[in-house]
Amino acid sequence: MKQFTFGKQDLISLAKGLGITALGAVLTYLASWITKTDFGVYTPIIVTVGALLVNMARKSLDGIKE
Repeated sequence: MKQFTFGKQDLISLAKGLGITALGAVLTYLASWITKTDFGVYTPIIVTVGALLVNMARKSLDGIKE
């Protein structure tokens, strides 16, 4: 009996988990950085682009079916 072996699906699942964790870390860093940064007159554009990116990511994730 083989114990502690990983199949292809296990590795894919681990990679997805790692990606989600890394994305969470990046978003946490960006949230910290963006609140300390003064974009001046570009602030409305930055906020709009940020909202667009978040909505695009949300829509993309809604389309993924396991």
